[in-house]
Amino acid sequence: MRMSVFRCFPSLPGALFLLFVTVPVHSPAAVPPENPAPAVSAGVPGNNGKPEAAPVLFNGATLFTLRERAFSMEPQKRAEMINRRIGWLALNPSFNPDSLTVVESEFTSDILAGDTLVMAVTTQDATAAGKSRRELAREYSVAVRNAVIAGRDAYSPRKLIRSGLYALGATGLLVLLLWGLFRFCRRLVLLADLWLVKGLGFRLFSYNIIRPEYLRGLFFGGVKGVRLIAVGFLLILYLQTVLALFPWTHGFALQVLDLILAPLSTMWHALVGYIPKLFFIAVLVAVTSYLLRFIRFLFREVEQGVIELPEFHRDWAEPTYKIVRFLVIAFAAVVAFPYIPGSDSPAFKGVSLFIGVLFSLGSTSAIGNMVAGVILTYMRPFLLGDRVKIADTAGFVVEKNLLVTRIRTVKNVKITIPNALILGAHIINYSLLAREQGLILNTGVTIGYDVPWRTVHELLIAAARSTTRLLPEPSPFVLQTALNDFYVAYEINAYTDQPELMEAICSELHQNIQEKFNGAGVEIMSPHYAQLRDGNTTTIPPASRPADYTPPHFRVKGEPE
Repeated sequence: MRMSVFRCFPSLPGALFLLFVTVPVHSPAAVPPENPAPAVSAGVPGNNGKPEAAPVLFNGATLFTLRERAFSMEPQKRAEMINRRIGWLALNPSFNPDSLTVVESEFTSDILAGDTLVMAVTTQDATAAGKSRRELAREYSVAVRNAVIAGRDAYSPRKLIRSGLYALGATGLLVLLLWGLFRFCRRLVLLADLWLVKGLGFRLFSYNIIRPEYLRGLFFGGVKGVRLIAVGFLLILYLQTVLALFPWTHGFALQVLDLILAPLSTMWHALVGYIPKLFFIAVLVAVTSYLLRFIRFLFREVEQGVIELPEFHRDWAEPTYKIVRFLVIAFAAVVAFPYIPGSDSPAFKGVSLFIGVLFSLGSTSAIGNMVAGVILTYMRPFLLGDRVKIADTAGFVVEKNLLVTRIRTVKNVKITIPNALILGAHIINYSLLAREQGLILNTGVTIGYDVPWRTVHELLIAAARSTTRLLPEPSPFVLQTALNDFYVAYEINAYTDQPELMEAICSELHQNIQEKFNGAGVEIMSPHYAQLRDGNTTTIPPASRPADYTPPHFRVKGEPE
């Protein structure tokens, strides 16, 4: 864009003039203002009902301050309009600053630039300043004239080129200082490493009070902090210097430090003002901490049986403590919420609401599992270590919490089941009554009608009594569960107090049943008993057969004559 400008204007001043008009500036406007009629503006009243004073600025410098309305126009509106007009005059090469005149009228003293009104000084302005209207108008006219002259000097090609050279030099100096700073810090770190390699530290007798690695971390952190502060200081100084060199950014030069110090000042004053609330939160945290310790002590005593509560089981102590702890912490958080910095701000409330909605939508199943976990805790359908069957999963309970329960199967597979699923399923606990009354294990066989049922009962009971982990008392018993077409179904029932060994006990019981029946010469012909047995070898193992056993021949009988 600038190349096209210089091609169109062989004259350097003309090209620069067009460039200044097309580039937006901070204080002066790039468009010639009109003479608007007085407009009505609401304004911002001051403490005593008057509007707030508005400074007239040019290139970051205050020329004068307006404190009164002109007709119905507020001081702020007047100042903005005057700023634009002064900026146009400074950028207009055909305007002569010495042509500014003051024309008196009945109600105002007008400062004119030819036929263009720059501003009007009212009687109220003169009264507020404690001067005559004519005298005040002449002071304002001189201030405007000086500002226009200074502005033209600032926008001159000679001044801009010199400012650019100064900015280039400042940039080179900044790069050189930063390079030297980083090099110095790196050299300092290397020297510190060499010093710490020797094992230097703070020792008392033969003990390391402060280890070298701690000193190294502390020293490196200090070096980084000092380097960061130095870099920030250099950058601020550089920005202030460079911005002050050019008229477009001269107004920002004075604001750089304020832009950085204002947040720090705000945070410092907020911290100082927050100290009373901070003490309240500290006291609340201390009280809550000691209260939780006391509650933890009580429930630990209940869990160990030192304190006994009626109808309160010892295994309830830990989950009940967690619930009480959650309620205490939630109550403390509600009490402390109004004292949290920014808790009353709309942003904080909006973020809290957003997080609450996300938590509500995303934690439906988790809340359901937690509620189910609490219900299961006080229902006590099983305890840790119990042998259970939940739906189709059988094994030992190895972990239970508010969200899930974990089962270890006999095949050493750990299965995690959500508590909500457990609450909606049937639960079989093999260990609950086995501790006091014993668990009944049962298995069945089917024997043909040719074997007397008393013989089968005796053999099954003998097999149960031969099983090592089955209890002799209560005595085993046999039930005949069905009379089928080809066989009778028998069921042996026996007690055990070791439900965790169910598979091993049942396996041993089956072995003993086979041995007892084979020893008695009784065939277990399950599930059907064939009528054509002639000529077939018995199913009894050879070791249990008589020594002279031979398979029978087919026996065919004719009809009687």
